[in-house]
Amino acid sequence: MKKLIILISSSLIIAFLGWYASTLIKTKGKSDSELIDFSIDDTTSIDKFIITDAFNNQIEIIKNGNEWTESDGSCVTQENVHFILDAFKNIEFKGYLKENSQKQLTNLMASQHIKVEIFQDGDWTKTWYIGPAAQDHYGQTMLLDSDQYGKSAKPVMMKIKGLNGIIEPRFFADRRKWMCTRIFAIPREKIKKVVVKHYDDPTLSFTVAQEGNKLNVYQQARKLQNLDTAMIYRYLNAYKKIHFDLANFELSKKQIDSMQRASPFATLSLTETSNKTTKLKMYRIKSDDHQVNDFGDIVNIDMNKFWCQLPNGQMVKCQYFVFNPLILGHVYFPMDLSKRKRPNK
Repeated sequence: MKKLIILISSSLIIAFLGWYASTLIKTKGKSDSELIDFSIDDTTSIDKFIITDAFNNQIEIIKNGNEWTESDGSCVTQENVHFILDAFKNIEFKGYLKENSQKQLTNLMASQHIKVEIFQDGDWTKTWYIGPAAQDHYGQTMLLDSDQYGKSAKPVMMKIKGLNGIIEPRFFADRRKWMCTRIFAIPREKIKKVVVKHYDDPTLSFTVAQEGNKLNVYQQARKLQNLDTAMIYRYLNAYKKIHFDLANFELSKKQIDSMQRASPFATLSLTETSNKTTKLKMYRIKSDDHQVNDFGDIVNIDMNKFWCQLPNGQMVKCQYFVFNPLILGHVYFPMDLSKRKRPNK
């Protein structure tokens, strides 16, 4: 009888220990996943992410066919998206925070973090909270919220697999850094009309127009004769790849308003065969250093770059080297420049 009692007691103890060990494993697994399950193996399922920075700036990037755009359809730099998708896939656990810094970093992340909301196949699945960089700058303090485990109470240290560096620089909500630099990417056959107006030298103004089966060129209102069709094609082909140089990180709103009240030195208006029109306004940039213009005059104007107002109102910096082939028609066409006006110094 005594042996039977011992046998039953031993069996109960073994069963309890087995249950307890199993519970510990399950709990530990859930706890670890809750803390460190940041990565997304199938990044092709990601169709949207929203980045909100510590200053409450926010940008929403969505998959639009084979490209990524802003939620309003605006073009964004695809390379930025690829860096972020790489982080989603290759993020990995670096280590737990030390006990003496856990509370401090948790409190710090409550007010200073970058929030990244991730959507897969139309549904939200995870949110990353990106906090301070690791002391060795080989990782980042992060906290996870997921549809599977909820929001973790403790941040951990994460890093990108195979990369010695911090994660934060990949995630920014400043639209200027996301802006696609492309202005024109239009094949010649899609161009219906181009109108270029020069306000400081009207002699240089011209129009290229598709009229019926013909391409005609006008200098102001005068139709040009003896045109070389190959040169017209060469001019229109220039619109296949036109980019601006830099977004505006210099001018305040007040400075932009002041510039827009003045006359641009030139405007360019392009109408496509679909009747979509893109109009650009171009403004000179004053220079503290004296430079030489096309006439050999010394001027206080930057002869390398100018400000350009895009159709959406944003101001960007462009290079004359890129735009001269678009705004200087006399390079291609037999324009009369005998009355060309010398610009003000």
